[in-house]
Amino acid sequence: MLVLNCSTKLQMLEKILQGSFPESLKVYGAVMNINRGNPFRKEVVVDSWSDFKVVITRPQRQTDDLDHYTNAHAVFYKEPHAYRELLENTNAINWGQIFQIQGHLWNVLCGFRSLYKQRPKMEHSSPLQLFTKLQTTEFSSLENVIHSFYFLIHFLCSLRMDPKFTLAYLDISHSSLLNKTWSRGGNPRCEKYLANLICCFPSVCVLDDKGYPLSWSLTDQFATMIHSYTLPEHRRKGFSRLVTTTLAKKLHSCGFPVQGNVLEANLPSVTLLKRAWSGFVADYFDLLQPLLTQIIPWSCKPVNLLAFKF
Repeated sequence: MLVLNCSTKLQMLEKILQGSFPESLKVYGAVMNINRGNPFRKEVVVDSWSDFKVVITRPQRQTDDLDHYTNAHAVFYKEPHAYRELLENTNAINWGQIFQIQGHLWNVLCGFRSLYKQRPKMEHSSPLQLFTKLQTTEFSSLENVIHSFYFLIHFLCSLRMDPKFTLAYLDISHSSLLNKTWSRGGNPRCEKYLANLICCFPSVCVLDDKGYPLSWSLTDQFATMIHSYTLPEHRRKGFSRLVTTTLAKKLHSCGFPVQGNVLEANLPSVTLLKRAWSGFVADYFDLLQPLLTQIIPWSCKPVNLLAFKF
């Protein structure tokens, strides 16, 4: 097992991972953030270099053992045997913590099936899927670009007609509201986590005339768009579309292959993303926790993985 600390090797890894989309997207997003200042203090573990077969991103320093939001890992591997061996025979993962591990559905499942049997004190979550916008020529036709441009302009203009609304960034003072409205939140650790995300990564929101958020979306340590939400009384006004489009364009302008989460049952959001030429790809999210540890109850819910480019 090797921890990649060399900036040159990390830049090389970023380029190599581009050739393995969509399976490598979660790791790729984390590596991109590491190579751009590493605001969330992550590090990269590989089984070997440069002909690696496994890549895992993990927290760089000791964290709260009960904070599964911060104790987040991403995995990409080429050979299941090498992945299992890295997990079983090294300290690549701190098994004493509650943690989450994200990656392509098959990538995560293959490596953990045998470990679940070997570790009877562990339990795992339900599978998740994610949506992703890929930077591929498949989605870069002139027609789509033109349509997306006018699509954005239309909603920008419609909102500017009402001076009460402002397009802005989230502020850490908004973290309490985000914590209350997020299906994965509702606890102090989540609120702290969301505040850190707001400080470290891009976000977009619509504010009313009093500076109160009505609709928003932000990104996490994997460069994933998360918690896109509009207050119920302000839905069907184009806010969600505006926020999603603006944040996607911001990430895309920074070179990120924009990705994010959407609940499978959230039909309005799924429909919106499909209209933006999104493709669905299965992904997986696993939450592991020692059964004897006192934790805050939490469950996973199914979502979809989509791919498109503006």
